[in-house]
Amino acid sequence: MTDPYKYLSGFGNEFASEDPRCPGSLPTGQNNPQKCPYGLYAEQLSGSAFTCPRETNQRSWLYRILPSVKHTDFVKYTNTKHFGNKWHVEPKPNQMRWKPFDITEGDFVDGLRTICGAGDPNVRAGVAIHVYSCTQSMLNRGFYNADGDFLIVPQEGALNITTEFGKMYVEPNEICVIQQGIRFSVHVESKSRGYILEVFEGHFKLPNLGPIGANGLANPRDFLTPVAHYEDRECSFTIISKFQGTLFSANQNHSPYDVVAWHGNYAPYKYDLAKFMVINAVAFDHADPSIFTVLTCPTVKAGVAAADFVIFPPRWSVQEHTFRPPYYHRNCMSEFMGLIKGNYEAKEEGFAPGGATLHSMMTPHGPDAACFDKNSNMKLEAEKIAVGTMAFMFESCYSMTVTDWGNTICEKVQPDYINCWSTITKHFTGPATIPGDSH
Repeated sequence: MTDPYKYLSGFGNEFASEDPRCPGSLPTGQNNPQKCPYGLYAEQLSGSAFTCPRETNQRSWLYRILPSVKHTDFVKYTNTKHFGNKWHVEPKPNQMRWKPFDITEGDFVDGLRTICGAGDPNVRAGVAIHVYSCTQSMLNRGFYNADGDFLIVPQEGALNITTEFGKMYVEPNEICVIQQGIRFSVHVESKSRGYILEVFEGHFKLPNLGPIGANGLANPRDFLTPVAHYEDRECSFTIISKFQGTLFSANQNHSPYDVVAWHGNYAPYKYDLAKFMVINAVAFDHADPSIFTVLTCPTVKAGVAAADFVIFPPRWSVQEHTFRPPYYHRNCMSEFMGLIKGNYEAKEEGFAPGGATLHSMMTPHGPDAACFDKNSNMKLEAEKIAVGTMAFMFESCYSMTVTDWGNTICEKVQPDYINCWSTITKHFTGPATIPGDSH
């Protein structure tokens, strides 16, 4: 299916949109008139504190048929068992790899599962990594996250997403970001599965380009934000909220997707990963993976990210006298990897689409023995690599702990993952250590 929707192009823009069925529904010259056009209610959605500097201040004004406050009390929602702040368990520094996660019956919310995380949404610091799976659409059910932003990475099956701001169609090899507080519903045409990166602090932004210049990596004009589209529908509708790591639900007698017009710079968006302009080393050495950063959520410390979203797309490899795959590494950051499609170059066996790996803070990782031997001895020629492949990484400065679901309940952990390095052999050609000379 081709994308049936229209979008506004740009990243972080001041957008304005009104449903063409109600021309003139955006107030002129002010945000909150005494009487809005068409008898609408004005409602502001703040994505940052009022007093944030202009360059980081995010908010939108929504003009809707009924205000979002019209609902019953929230009560605890218990259908989703393994989602939320579930990582307060015994930590393990081991390298971890998961087989593809199962696709469970149900809709998007009931198929949410938390793999790992760190920090606390109560104090607005930290991240969480989830998977989702679903076989059904969300019918008269909506969801919003009061704890942070979702970056959603579909791996199997397209997502037809209705939001307060309009509609998005997101296929595998695309991503979308739905920010804190925005209500949305997910509709599917077939079984679907994917990954979610959740950040509790700030919002995603484009990385600075530095000496790359004005153009490159993910270009702002390729990010697409939905246009206003409302439904005036009276029905029994359930709103599910993620609040302080726990799910709650409330009922209302109308659809929440009744926004006739909106303006502002706080709105969901999607991006096609195939449009990423790849930068790579063209003489020697393997460049650091930060050159593949699509989006970053910075901390207050310069250059340190709460989370980076990094991809490993098809690209040319031309370095001379260089070991071209990713190098052996110990990192002060946590590295979670997923695979949308294809085969990841550093480990072509065992890492399958829909699966994942986690290399925790300062835990060694790198190419397996077969990859090292092959690439240490191969003839180096210009080569197109990762053809038909899209791997990605969620990298975070936080030390993440795996949940009970991620450790055992999912039954997808590969206990023999460590063995992919066990056959690495010594190639040292220097003199042997003299007995008694070791310290």
